[in-house]
Amino acid sequence: MSRLSDVARQLVAPGKGILAADESTGTIKKRFNTIGLESTETTRRDYREMLFGATEAMSQYISGVILFDETLRQSAADGTPFVDMLKAANCLPGIKVDMGAKPLAGFEGETVTEGLDGLRERLAEYAQIGAAFAKWRGVIAIGENKPSRASIVANAHALARYAALCQEAGIVPIVEPEVLADGAPGNHTIDTCEKVTTETLAEVFEQLRTAGVALDGMILKPNMVIPGINGEKVSVAEVAERTVRTLKATVPAIVPGIAFLSGGQTCEQASANLSAMHNLGDLPWGLTFSYGRALQAEALSAWGGKHENVEAARKAFIHRAKMNALASLGQWAADLDHAA
Repeated sequence: MSRLSDVARQLVAPGKGILAADESTGTIKKRFNTIGLESTETTRRDYREMLFGATEAMSQYISGVILFDETLRQSAADGTPFVDMLKAANCLPGIKVDMGAKPLAGFEGETVTEGLDGLRERLAEYAQIGAAFAKWRGVIAIGENKPSRASIVANAHALARYAALCQEAGIVPIVEPEVLADGAPGNHTIDTCEKVTTETLAEVFEQLRTAGVALDGMILKPNMVIPGINGEKVSVAEVAERTVRTLKATVPAIVPGIAFLSGGQTCEQASANLSAMHNLGDLPWGLTFSYGRALQAEALSAWGGKHENVEAARKAFIHRAKMNALASLGQWAADLDHAA
């Protein structure tokens, strides 16, 4: 497992984090709708090339990129495969392998992530193309009588089976159990989020152990402990304290690192909360970011689908990547963020 643990440690190296650029065709269409751009294979390629071509960000602040199946196979306009483009920046290519959250039979409003059928064969192909790591997201919704125990167990079990198959293929699994902040109705308290996140992570690690997953060869990608998007707001300090408390109660120290998702947070909130966690000190694992929207939103807006805006968009992306890199070292500050 030494190679897997080496790759896992590279992904959470100090001052670096993971770019989640694995939006499905449906999700990227929604993002492009916000800038009035049609989603085609060419516009999707141009958008990813705009991000990956921001050399300063990719080489200094980003350790790996989670790709969608189409993107892993794509090349830049000049014919350079994206996989080679990333490797040239010392950036590890990764791949989203789940097939999305589907309704959980018998439990209305809850889901289980599918995609285990044929996964062994898909992983072998992805490894051949050059993927060093993979990602699978399980979704836990909070609401009236939710989540059920069945939902937590089903998603944790799927995550564990996925992780074991990844390690068998020589690929580092990113294990992503997301307790939603922005699901409906989204009015839950931070207390509820902490309780559900603790129960979810405890079950995930129980299932990982049962499945024989080497914990030193994986990365955890959890939500931060935050109130629902329509819930009562809390301070950055409280988010940091509750999140670290939850992680220390559930995540073994042998795990190389934790790379947070940014769900339900603005770009700046995600940076501020991550930085505050580092300032608590005494963290047994690396703590960094694996953001999608919180890294890309400003760049997407600046780009607007226009070639003449590529440099401005890259500048916005570099700035946000740098801010999150500083946050992953506990060095982010609002005045630094606004100085650019």
